[in-house]
Amino acid sequence: MSRPIVVAVDGSETSLRAAEWAAAEAARRGAPLRIVSAPGLLPRMRSYQAPSTVANALRGIAARALAEAVDRVSEVTAGLLVETALLDGPPAAVVSDSGAGARLLVVGSRGAGGFSALVLGSVSRYVATHAPCPVVVVHEETGAVHREIVVGVRDPDNADAALGFAFEEAALRRANLTAVHAITWPATGPVSSAPAADSASLAAAAAAAQAAAERHLAEVLREWQQKYPEVTTAEDVVRCHPAQMLASLSARADLVVIGRHGTPGAPDGSSIQHAVLGHARGPVAIVPALSA
Repeated sequence: MSRPIVVAVDGSETSLRAAEWAAAEAARRGAPLRIVSAPGLLPRMRSYQAPSTVANALRGIAARALAEAVDRVSEVTAGLLVETALLDGPPAAVVSDSGAGARLLVVGSRGAGGFSALVLGSVSRYVATHAPCPVVVVHEETGAVHREIVVGVRDPDNADAALGFAFEEAALRRANLTAVHAITWPATGPVSSAPAADSASLAAAAAAAQAAAERHLAEVLREWQQKYPEVTTAEDVVRCHPAQMLASLSARADLVVIGRHGTPGAPDGSSIQHAVLGHARGPVAIVPALSA
């Protein structure tokens, strides 16, 4: 059996939309869908401390969330192979671990909270930085089809995982791809604040730096364009904060893709990931770097 698409649900509307998104992705990839749910606990309560009546109630909530997700998926995707699983353990950790061996792990941007099964708001952020596979965090605005994939390229020489994922998505969706690379220039302040001679030299240096970055990005993308000739590709080198740009572009993209570097949960790049996840209007994919 091919590797599944996994989606975590808690019964909230956002998680049910995540299940719909995951089902469409599974159908697009010809993959099975696995729907999981993790019974939560009341604050400061550990699994071994929970009275059996509380534990059973929480498991019942999670089981109903699975049933609701199966019903929702069956309404939008016919003939899809679907299995469900009720997970045991701390929700963030067990949902993250459920991505082992998966093509993709999908979560909602926020959950029902309170006494319900899976508080996706905090879980989704943990999963995005710890899961062993690519993670897609689905926001509420997921219905529009723009036929554009946006990929953030932090380091063009270390972006194979994110670029490979983005090109594959664009090919599957018959979408265009825009690769965005942000540079910061000048480091010492705005050009307009410098003396005239210095201002001219700074402006020339900034233009040269941008041109060099554009050439470098185009060179890196050329290999992927040869592998996916059907994907129309554009490069965009910008001088602004990358998270702000990517969050803005999420309003017009079917998916924004960013890479995750370092060990799971490491701070490297996490501020950009959290900023994009916190402000995006559409689905965001977090793709771990390829193993060395």
